[in-house]
Amino acid sequence: MRVPRLRGRGIGRALISVTALATAAGPYKADWNETHVHNPAWPPHAKFHNGQTMSLGLALGLGSLYQLWRAPGSARTSLDTGATLASLYWLTQISALAYPGSKAVDPPGTARFPQAKIAFPALALTGLGYLLERRRLAKAT
Repeated sequence: MRVPRLRGRGIGRALISVTALATAAGPYKADWNETHVHNPAWPPHAKFHNGQTMSLGLALGLGSLYQLWRAPGSARTSLDTGATLASLYWLTQISALAYPGSKAVDPPGTARFPQAKIAFPALALTGLGYLLERRRLAKAT
């Protein structure tokens, strides 16, 4: 099966880019509301860390897109870096559940981990994109 190319890049990079875009925009979509940024019950330091997390998602997403679509240098290094940056936000979100007293939602919410519906598909999409792009690069050399 022939993998289509996008501006000299494989479909794998496009798939990773979907995760990068979700990483950059998702935190703002999920948190810029009355449950997070505009929550009067949250102390200022909690809002500080929420802002830090949102900015981190934006920086990781933009960094990933830059690495994936910049002028060719080392295609493999750009792919490795872009995929890593696209994955870090989601991996750290999952790991946050391991901290003492941590929960994915504030009371009275009862959901266990609603972020899973984005985090796990984003990681799977990045993994698929990475494998497709690695295969394309191997065939090109």
